[in-house]
Amino acid sequence: MKNFTRIVLLLCICLLYIACQPKESAENAGGEPQVTPAAGQSAVKDDVSAKDVVKIAVGSKDHTTLVAALKAAELVDVLSNAGPFTVFAPTNAAFDKLPKGTVETLLKPENKGKLSTILQHHVTVAVYKPEMLKNGKVLGMVDGSKAKISIKDGSIYIDDAKILASVVASNGIIHVIDACVLPPEKK
Repeated sequence: MKNFTRIVLLLCICLLYIACQPKESAENAGGEPQVTPAAGQSAVKDDVSAKDVVKIAVGSKDHTTLVAALKAAELVDVLSNAGPFTVFAPTNAAFDKLPKGTVETLLKPENKGKLSTILQHHVTVAVYKPEMLKNGKVLGMVDGSKAKISIKDGSIYIDDAKILASVVASNGIIHVIDACVLPPEKK
């Protein structure tokens, strides 16, 4: 019986030793090390909690152009973070109002900086519910410039874009708008 116990103990020690050995990596196998890019906040799988501003946009058939632009500008993870954000989200029809070829040009990798600036002009770091958007209010946008709120015929506008609807998100609020809000030209 003592021999059996010793054999089992020896076997357990051997298995523990083998299990604790480092796995062979591509670098150890003579190849280049494989680096897996870290996934950001947007990669977190959560079907239980309230949706953030990005997940709401992704789920909207009216915001496919905006989602494509956010991906091209690499802003998806930023807007998936805790916020709080107020996002003025142009519809696909709003993007269609831009001069022909504008969206396609902005989505090119070489225009990522300009696209990012334009998209950042649609975001402010705070939560502004519709009742807080008063006539004449000026908002500081993420791009560093300002946008003005106005009330016309009972409707709320940011610059010249009309707010069509508002959706509360887990990390802020989205105001759906009927036009793109372009930042002022830098002098």
